[in-house]
Formats: sequence, C-alpha cells, structure tokens
Amino acid sequence: MTLAIDASALVKRYVREPGRELVLETMAADPQWCASALARTEALMALHQVAVGRRQQTALWSALRDDWDAFVVVPVDERCLARAVEIGAGFGLRTVDAIHLAAADRLPRPLKYLTFERQQIPAAAALGLEVVSPVDL
Repeated sequence: MTLAIDASALVKRYVREPGRELVLETMAADPQWCASALARTEALMALHQVAVGRRQQTALWSALRDDWDAFVVVPVDERCLARAVEIGAGFGLRTVDAIHLAAADRLPRPLKYLTFERQQIPAAAALGLEVVSPVDL
C-alpha cells in the first residue's frame, strides 16, 4: 500500500504535539510516502511559524528536507489544479486542501491518506482513500 500525506500530518512528524505518534507509526508502517508538491512548501512555512528561533527553524527545515528525498512527489500541474477545483467545489474545501486531495486522487489504489484536517476526511473517503486521522478531530 502507499501512504499519501498532507501538510498538516507532515508537520506533526517534526513537532512534538498531539498526533505526532500517529504520524510516526503510520509512516513507519508504510515506507511508500507520497505528497503533493505543495506539501513541502506548506510544511516548511508551518515549521517556520512554530520554530522558537533561527536555530530550531534550521533544524526543522533540515529534517524535512532530508526526508523529502524519500517521497514520491505528485506535481501540482494543470491536471491537478483542474481536479482540485472539482473536489473543492464539490466538498466546500479550501484551495490547499483540494490540491492535496487532487494530488492523492492521481495515485493508484489502495491508498492511505494521512491528514489532520477535519474538512478533508469526507472528501478523501468519497474518493476511495483509506483515511488515517485521529478519532478526536
């Protein structure tokens, strides 16, 4: 099976906060990681916002960049963006959420989808993705 990871889950890999164990366990159980090209940028920006200083930011960014080589990156091209419009309009999603789901929708099934964005869950399930998310969202 393959694991698609959105930016909300990717950030938790590097930050000690609730949900981190779920991310670490899920990623350890499935070494085939995929993400949209947007996920890296979104995660780096989120890590910048949570870092308490330049040194921590550098360490967080370095950890993500080191891991990124293990990802299959789904391009955010015209096809992905067109599908994002369909998904976003159909489920009332924010643009970034629709893009992550459109990228995941391009991958072969079966596919697990790891997210901490509550609004993505019904759309991901409707797309036939096996959603991995904390039950208390």
